[in-house]
Amino acid sequence: MDIFKNFKNKNDKVVIDENVNKQINTVKKFSSLIVLGAVIAVGIFSSIYSVSEQEQAVITQFGKVVSVETAGLHFKLPFIQQRTTVNTTTQGMPIGYEESGTNDPIEDTSAYEDSMMITKDFNFVNIDFYLEYKVVNPENFLFNTDDPLNTLKNLTKASIRSTISKYLVDEVMTTAKGKIQSEVKNKLISEMEKVNIGIEIVNISIQDAEPPTAQVIEAFKAVETAKQGAETAINNANKYQSEKLPSANADADKILKEAEAYKENRIAEAEGQVARFSETYKEYKKFPLITKKRMFYETLEEVLPNLNIIITDGKTQSIYPVDKFNK
Repeated sequence: MDIFKNFKNKNDKVVIDENVNKQINTVKKFSSLIVLGAVIAVGIFSSIYSVSEQEQAVITQFGKVVSVETAGLHFKLPFIQQRTTVNTTTQGMPIGYEESGTNDPIEDTSAYEDSMMITKDFNFVNIDFYLEYKVVNPENFLFNTDDPLNTLKNLTKASIRSTISKYLVDEVMTTAKGKIQSEVKNKLISEMEKVNIGIEIVNISIQDAEPPTAQVIEAFKAVETAKQGAETAINNANKYQSEKLPSANADADKILKEAEAYKENRIAEAEGQVARFSETYKEYKKFPLITKKRMFYETLEEVLPNLNIIITDGKTQSIYPVDKFNK
């Protein structure tokens, strides 16, 4: 009886195991269907998207742009294609200050450095600009540079500085604001066409222009003092030059004239000696011995003018002074 009882229990266990396996398989199938359904739902949800009137969507597939979609409802391939939305409305960028969300701008160190400009007359001015722009080519905006807005800001600051440096400080703060805005805008548009990052300049305007802070004003006063000292030194040098230059010119002219006269005298003297030598040479060729003696006596007269000359043959005892024969 025990044997039959044990056999019955084994059959019941087998039946229970089969039921458990069936339940497990059913749960696995159900779970797979849920996962598959979830994947399909996610794929369908990510495939259908909408673009607002203020945006454009750039669709890429394996890193390559396949389309740029405007406002409306659109479809893309799930998991293969990616969507990047770009705002195409007119946006603003402060230059020289930070927007606080209220009517008052927030000045910080970086913004202050952006607003500090040097004018044509080497003055400092603290000037703020507000730039308005919009994205007109989302593909170039996303892929032609790593940071298009930073590129835009740097080009704007460069255009502003190069323009402000052409104007006097009074013009920057008063009468030339309109010309400065127009010149900066045209210059910035030209630079943006070169980089081609898909951004269009709408407008740029001066928000405020004022003298720099007290610390910078002190530095500026020091610069002005140095400039005045330099001008004083230059004026004194010019005065000294105006006083000394005529005298120096007169002295130089006198020296030149004396040199010219000395030159003419030496030339005339040399020419006279040449003529004299030529005449002497002509006589020498006629009477060489007599000419030699005459030249010898003349030379003695020049060298020893105050000596008495005595001529002797070396044999006679008498001495005959030459001066007696001359008398």
